[in-house]
Amino acid sequence: MPRLLIVHHTTSPTLRELFESVRQGAGTDEIEGVEVVTRAALRATTTDVFEADGVVLGTPANIGYMSGALKHFFDTIYYPCLEDTQRLPYGLYVHGNNDTTGAVRAVESIATGLGWEQVHRPVSVTGAPGKEDLAACWELGATLAATISPD
Repeated sequence: MPRLLIVHHTTSPTLRELFESVRQGAGTDEIEGVEVVTRAALRATTTDVFEADGVVLGTPANIGYMSGALKHFFDTIYYPCLEDTQRLPYGLYVHGNNDTTGAVRAVESIATGLGWEQVHRPVSVTGAPGKEDLAACWELGATLAATISPD
């Protein structure tokens, strides 16, 4: 069964809302045959990535950059996964109080270095998430799940 891995650093109630929307979208009844696995960024491993058919990444924007936890995840998996995860479909959601540009750019740069393929535009949320933001996160999860679904 294809596996969608959600690697997240959920440090606030706002990030929890975004994470839950992504997870609900990925697990929608309309998409069958996909196992959704979630891992906190500090607990995700190279094995998790090797076993995944797609990845959603979630992070706060901290001082213009991705969280240290997500950076640690990339530091841990980068070289072991470099050759064997080329073209892995991925998506990204980021929350910041006023700007997410640097965090999005950093994650996209590393994912490009890994050879991963972005299959959904990054969901970038500043401030409190509205209905449209939560819907975009739901769509992100559903799109990644549909991309790897056997149907």
